[in-house]
Amino acid sequence: MAMASTIETKTVLQVEGVRKAFPRPSGGEMTVLENVDMTLKEGEIVGLLGRSGSGKSTLLRIMAGLIEATGGKARFLGEPIDGPAEGIAMVFQTFALFPWLTVLQNVQLGLDALQISSDEAHKRALEAIDLVGLDGFESAYPKELSGGMRQRVGFARALVVHPDLLLMDEPFSALDVLTAETLRTDLLDLWSEGRMPIKSILLVTHNIEEAVLMCDRILLFSSNPGRVIAEIPVDIQRPRNRLDPKFRWLVDSIYERMTMPAKAQAAGARPAFSAGGIDMLLPRVSTNSIAGLIEALAGAPYHGRADLPPLAEHMHMSTDALFSIGETLQLLRFAEIEGGDIRLTETGTRFANEDPHVRKQMFAESLLSYVPLAAHIKRVLDERPAHRAPYARFAEELEDAMSEEWAEQTLRSVINWGRFAEVFAYDENQAMLSLDNPV
Repeated sequence: MAMASTIETKTVLQVEGVRKAFPRPSGGEMTVLENVDMTLKEGEIVGLLGRSGSGKSTLLRIMAGLIEATGGKARFLGEPIDGPAEGIAMVFQTFALFPWLTVLQNVQLGLDALQISSDEAHKRALEAIDLVGLDGFESAYPKELSGGMRQRVGFARALVVHPDLLLMDEPFSALDVLTAETLRTDLLDLWSEGRMPIKSILLVTHNIEEAVLMCDRILLFSSNPGRVIAEIPVDIQRPRNRLDPKFRWLVDSIYERMTMPAKAQAAGARPAFSAGGIDMLLPRVSTNSIAGLIEALAGAPYHGRADLPPLAEHMHMSTDALFSIGETLQLLRFAEIEGGDIRLTETGTRFANEDPHVRKQMFAESLLSYVPLAAHIKRVLDERPAHRAPYARFAEELEDAMSEEWAEQTLRSVINWGRFAEVFAYDENQAMLSLDNPV
C-alpha cells in the first residue's frame, strides 16, 4: 500500500509563482520558468514530467537552494528556501562521486555539514550502504563499480542525512534499461515498506512510463518557458503492472496530451520547437534517425501510422528521443502527430520509397521551406562574394534569443541537416560554412 494513505498530508514543499530568467548577451532576458505553482505533501512521490530543456532541472535546483529564483517563492516546511536547506537531499543524473574516495567515504561525505560524531557518521553511512544493497562494497572505489552501483552510492549519500525531501533529477536516465528497471523497483520496494528515512520524493523525468510507474501525481511541464500545465493523479495500486489496461491507458493519454498543439495544452505554452523565425529551437536529431523512423513507419506492421507508446517500445527509444525525431518529421512535413499517433504524410511515404539521390533533393526542399535558419544561412552564403561565413556569425545571432548551449545545439542540427541535403558545407577545422557549388 502506498505511504500516502497512512501519513498526514502535511505540506513539505510549496512553490508559488516561481520565475527564472537568465540575461542574454545582447541585453534583455531569456525566461526559462514562468509562474510555476506546485505543492508536495508528506507521503507522496510526485513527478515533474516534460521534455528535455523545459526547465525541470532548473526548478529542482531552485527547490534545492542551489540557485535563486528571479521571482516568486519556494518554501520548505513553511520556511523560505534561500540556500541549501537541511532536510533536502538531491540525487543527480550523473553519479557525481569522488573517484579518490571509497564507497564508505563518498557516503559519509554527505554528513560532513551536520557536525555529528565520527562514530555516528560511520554507523549511519554503513546503514545507508546496506539499505541500497551495497553491503560488502564499502571499501570499493567508484572505478570498480558498475553504473547502477555508482548510482546506488548516490542514493546512499542522499539518504544518509535522513532528509524530509528527496529530489531526484532524472536519476535513471544514464543507466541501461535493465539496470534502471532494477533500481526503480528496489527504490519503490523500500518506499512502500516504509524503510526510506524520508517523507516525500520529487522526481524529474522525461520518461512517461517511469512517471506512471513511480508517482502518485504527475505534474506535466510545458517548454519555453517551463510551467505546470496539468496535474495528473495516478490512481493505480502498487506494485504496478505495465501491462495493466489502466496503466497503458494512462500512458497513452499522457502521450496524447504531450503531443497536443501548444494552444490546446495551455495558453502561452508551446512545444520544444515550433514554426517561427531563425531562432526556432531545434533538437539534436541525426538524418539517420529521421530516415530510420520514416522507413520503420512505412513498413510493417505500421504501414504509415503508429501509436507512439508501442512504437517507442518497439524501437527501444526513450520518450524524449521519439518526440524529438517525430516532431522533426512534423516540422519537415514528412509526418503528422495527433492524438498520440504519428502518421506519414504523402511526402514522407514518397521519401521512404525513393533512392538516396531523390531523398537528398526532397530533404533539401523541406529544409529550406520549413526551417528558417537553414534558409537564412543559405541566403547569407549566396549573397557573400566568397560564399563563405564563419560559424560564430550565426551562433552569435542565435545567442541573442537563446542560451549558448541551445544555440550550439540548434546550429549544429541545421549544419548536419544542411550537409546531408548538400545545401551547404561546413569545415570544422576552420569553423566555416560555405556553398559547395555556388551559383
